[in-house]
Amino acid sequence: MTTPAQEHVLDWLRDAHAMEEQAEQMLRAQSDRLKHYPDLKRRIDEHIVETKEQQRLVESCIHRLGGSTSAMKDIAARILAFGQGLGSMAVSDEVVKGAMAGYIFEHLEIAAYTSLRTAAEHCGDAETVRVCDFILPQERAMAAWLAEHLPSITITFLTRSETPGIEAKR
Repeated sequence: MTTPAQEHVLDWLRDAHAMEEQAEQMLRAQSDRLKHYPDLKRRIDEHIVETKEQQRLVESCIHRLGGSTSAMKDIAARILAFGQGLGSMAVSDEVVKGAMAGYIFEHLEIAAYTSLRTAAEHCGDAETVRVCDFILPQERAMAAWLAEHLPSITITFLTRSETPGIEAKR
């Protein structure tokens, strides 16, 4: 028999899985559209690899606890990411807004894994704690990278947008 706290851990693992599905979709959409920002594209592509591994680890925790991923949550996350990708295509400053959105999303992931880790520790789920301890530094590193590079991304965008005949958007 599971306790309410253990049920919350399993539910939050499903949320984390859906969140990683959304992250992957958003990152892929952004990477696919980037042409003139090679450092940003490279870092996003690196984080896509990390995100895929995070999905796998979270899914393994879900299965270990006797659950399954939530198709509804995963689909909703993918639809949300698709909508965000479409919306960013319509703005002239999509690279800056995409970097800002990425920074915000990384902090959402940090908060989610911090709470999940705490709940797993409370329930004595050492493996989920270990997974969160593996994922959290990756999310913090991506957030830190974006914070460090957002000024240069912004300046590059502004410089390109002020130069006739040069595309700044992507």
